[in-house]
Amino acid sequence: MDTKDLPANILDPNCPSRVIFQRIGDKWASLVIQVLGDGPVRFSELRKMVNVVTPKVLTQTLRTLERDGLITRTVYAQVPPRVDYQLTPMGESLLQPLSMLREWAESHVPTIMEARDAYDDAQDEALLASPK
Repeated sequence: MDTKDLPANILDPNCPSRVIFQRIGDKWASLVIQVLGDGPVRFSELRKMVNVVTPKVLTQTLRTLERDGLITRTVYAQVPPRVDYQLTPMGESLLQPLSMLREWAESHVPTIMEARDAYDDAQDEALLASPK
């Protein structure tokens, strides 16, 4: 039986959905998808909007998203060459779930930072209290 015939199960280490889940969870991929949600963008604009990503990593991310069918790359025959990236319909279908995740992350920043500080303080106290 071919693995394509089996139901998707992200908890199964052999299921291709794991790779897809990993791709969507990649910080650069999710940021690129969100930036492209407003329409086609050129490489240099995309790099500025995503911020702090190296050209090499952005290129790798774009190629992977294109390979997975989430974005398209359009080259215009002009001098200098112009290349636009945009979401495919499947890529657009990720905008709502990513938006929900983004909202959750942004609204929970204070609570998470407080939890980190409390955890770090407790770890420091434990180290200081342990006999040497």
